[in-house]
Amino acid sequence: MKTNTIVIINNNGMGQADTELTHKLIKAFLNMLDLGEKLPTAICFYADGVKLTTGGSPVLEELQSLEEKGVSLIVCTTCLNHFEIFDDLQVGTAGGMKEIVDAQWEAGKVITL
Repeated sequence: MKTNTIVIINNNGMGQADTELTHKLIKAFLNMLDLGEKLPTAICFYADGVKLTTGGSPVLEELQSLEEKGVSLIVCTTCLNHFEIFDDLQVGTAGGMKEIVDAQWEAGKVITL
């Protein structure tokens, strides 16, 4: 069941720790979302979070599964271009800040990791 909730991911992982731990945490979080009965309407990625949607990301499988279940994955175009990884986008749709802001306004709840 999709909910009127969006999740914001603005780090290359979850929390503030070494990369190995933050990647383990985000993988576990996305896996629990994927296996759960409730799904967010969208997940928005910006800043370092966009790196999770590109080649070599440890969570591509989880993100692809969520997208297949109808979760919209909005990835900041400005951020992809800033890091020069736009061509490496593997999952989700590149969008501007307008799409991210619109998703936040339409949501009943916004969760920032």
